[in-house]
Amino acid sequence: MKNLRLIALLTAALAFVAAGFAQSTLEEARERGFIRVGFANEVPYAYANPDGTLTGEAVEVARVVFQELGIAEMDGVLTEFGSLIPGLQAGRFDVITAGMYVTPTRCEQVAFADPEYQIGEGIVVPEGNPMSITSYDDIVANPEIRVGTGAGWLEYDYMVAMGVAENQIVTFPDAPSGMAGLQADRIDVFTGTSLTMREISGRTNGVEFVEEFAQPVIDGETVISYGAAAFRIADADFRDAYNEVLNGLKADGRLATIIEPFGFGSTELPGAMTSAEFCGDSYN
Repeated sequence: MKNLRLIALLTAALAFVAAGFAQSTLEEARERGFIRVGFANEVPYAYANPDGTLTGEAVEVARVVFQELGIAEMDGVLTEFGSLIPGLQAGRFDVITAGMYVTPTRCEQVAFADPEYQIGEGIVVPEGNPMSITSYDDIVANPEIRVGTGAGWLEYDYMVAMGVAENQIVTFPDAPSGMAGLQADRIDVFTGTSLTMREISGRTNGVEFVEEFAQPVIDGETVISYGAAAFRIADADFRDAYNEVLNGLKADGRLATIIEPFGFGSTELPGAMTSAEFCGDSYN
């Protein structure tokens, strides 16, 4: 019996010592020289070039931040957008670098870094805009309109909040498959962030970006979304270190330089908005 007690005490002591020496995710990434990041192949936020290299607004911001934190490389893990948060939580990767919108619901699931951009919404329609769609209100007013968006994208929630019937909405894995659906007449309009919609419409035959699109208004306020990197809640210390470098990039103007090649101008800079302010009581 004494031996059993002694073994139990030694086991507990070893577990305590091991816990004290456990490395953080940041320390582990520094030691191995790379960080695993989840992305959803969405231009201009995070996508793979034909040669397999990872790039995009969110990727290049993260690249600079990680390098300043002592992490030389990023290992990209391609994931459907709706699976990014579950994948992060399951440990498939350590950070989401997909330009993900910061929302109160997501704030309960992940630890968001501070925003790196702000943006509005956009739509793509067949050439000539045959159904004269220039707002989500137009979709609400015509139940025959079939609208597509990405699975897990916040545009779905925006449209439902404005009164679009859920049976009018078709979800696709990503923007390219949404464009294919539009070309095949499976939908009448596809919606996502304005930069994504403008970019992908320019390389898709038979469609056009609606320049006069009216931004959605919910609860009396025009919707403006903020995008940021996301960490596991247990890695809030990693997020805080990331924020320190990111805020330095904002202060010295480097953030604007990094995101400009991806179509982000001065109106897309996030200003002084922080995720703590946006998330409120859900901030982790």
